[in-house]
Amino acid sequence: MKVIEKGRPLWLVMLLLLLISNTMLYRTQFGANILPVETNGVVLGSLIDFMIMLPLFVMLIMRKFSIKTAIAVAALGCILARLMIPSAMLEPYVAVTWVGLLAEVAIVTFEILLIMTFIRYIPKIMAFVKSSSIPTVFSFHHAIDKYVKKNPIIQILCSELLMFYYALFAWKKQAPEGITLHKNSSYIAFMVMIIHAIILETLGFHWWLHEKSMILSIVLLIINIYSVFFFLGDMNAVRLNPIHVTDDAMYISLGLMKRAKIRFADIDYVCEDRAELEKKVSKDTLAFIAREFEEGQPQMVLYMKNPIKGTLFMGFEKDYSKIAIRCDQPSELKAVIERGMAHI
Repeated sequence: MKVIEKGRPLWLVMLLLLLISNTMLYRTQFGANILPVETNGVVLGSLIDFMIMLPLFVMLIMRKFSIKTAIAVAALGCILARLMIPSAMLEPYVAVTWVGLLAEVAIVTFEILLIMTFIRYIPKIMAFVKSSSIPTVFSFHHAIDKYVKKNPIIQILCSELLMFYYALFAWKKQAPEGITLHKNSSYIAFMVMIIHAIILETLGFHWWLHEKSMILSIVLLIINIYSVFFFLGDMNAVRLNPIHVTDDAMYISLGLMKRAKIRFADIDYVCEDRAELEKKVSKDTLAFIAREFEEGQPQMVLYMKNPIKGTLFMGFEKDYSKIAIRCDQPSELKAVIERGMAHI
């Protein structure tokens, strides 16, 4: 598992190469020039890419191995093959792609039923969020767990809805009082710079790429638009969700990317030793440090008695034994933690 985790960037690169190479092969003039007259072998290789290698790379990246995931991604690969490979070349293997298409239809039908269940409970979910005293990034997902069956598709859908809510509809909201993570950093300026860079890159590079490959240019345009919405939503989520403290726990989040409920009873001790804080953040540490132009150092690290669950983007969960925090009111936060631990 450690080898797989270390190789995660490699699997992502391999996945991108798989998609780009097949796109270039069938959808560019360069590919048309290198394709042999007899294309059956090349098409078979592409089908192996889409139906076997694509699911493998996706599961290696997700670090989640299951038959359901393999079938779903393989079926999606069949659809990609039908869209990408010219029908004349694909004709000898069309039966294989139809099997994948039918499997994808069955999976999508099941997921649509789950989504319909989710839509039916939206009024109750919204009422739960409004009545909850904890931050929206927590209460929204608590409501989902309460009313809808936990499912990866539902988790992804909820994460997307939350992103668009913060990106489009939360700008007039006033940030509540609390311990913040971003005000004394260059986080806002950093995010604005990224958004400007994406917009400029979209305006310039997209039109150049459109002349070379319309499909790639459209895909890139969609990714860039999504990225702008994501960064806007993430920035607003950071602004509107300071650390929330209750009698027995604190709820801490860093935008849409990570969040955790930390019970004071689970904290072993608080480390403020400078030598320890200057060390590289380990993989078992969940870091709540706002992104900025220079890499920030934590002001404290909470060592947990037992690993706690940290929730990442799209609902993925991971166990962490340490929590690194950099905030705007470190003395106040330390006092809150000490007071909470003393009352346990």
